[in-house]
Parts: sequence; structure tokens; C-alpha cells
Amino acid sequence: QVKLAESGGGSVQAGGSLRLSCAASGGAFRTYAMAWFRQAPGKEREFVAAVSWGSAPTYYADSVKGRFTISRDNAKNIVYLQMNSLKPEDTAVYSCAAKRGLVQQNAGAFGLWGQGTQVTVSS
Repeated sequence: QVKLAESGGGSVQAGGSLRLSCAASGGAFRTYAMAWFRQAPGKEREFVAAVSWGSAPTYYADSVKGRFTISRDNAKNIVYLQMNSLKPEDTAVYSCAAKRGLVQQNAGAFGLWGQGTQVTVSS
């Protein structure tokens, strides 16, 4: 069973950048599709980005397209989320998730989750 642990969150001013990491342990990481979701206070969890087991294809929410990049290093069992040009509306708890099979954008399809990491963007 894969276990996930996020890191890299923090506070940044608008326009800044952060890189989140999600380290996987305990399973065949390279067989899992990976995704990032986020949840802001008082809002539902929303899809951010996803990557197939082979590093392609990738998928992005319209709200982050062109600013965020998801990537994975199967040799290190890590998936990254590079976040550039951050906006206050990107403030949320970011969680990585894993599933076997095809990548999806529906949180309900993912059975494995990390604990989340807080990202706060100030204006």
C-alpha cells in the first residue's frame, strides 16, 4: 500500500512561486496515476493537476493552466507541483492522491491520500 507525504507548502506573496513535493513509500509508485487537489476554507475540494504513471499525459484545472506544472520522478518516488505566478485565490490545503489505472480528475476515484500541506498567498 502506497503512503503519501506532502511537503513544500508555506506562505508567499502574490506573484511568487512554491514547489510542492509528494513522496510515496510502500508500494509500486510507478504503477499509480497521481494528482493534486486543493481545498480552501468553506469550499469543496477541487482538482488541480494530474499525471499518468508514465509522466504523460498531464491534466490541469483551467484556473491553474499555464501557471502550475505537475511532474513525477519514478526513480525517486516523488511527484511535484511547481506553482508559479501564485494568486491569493490559490490559498488552500493541497493534497496529493494516488490511484491505480487511468488518471482521472474526480477526487472520488482516488483511494490514497496524503495529509495535505498549507499554501497561503497574500496580496
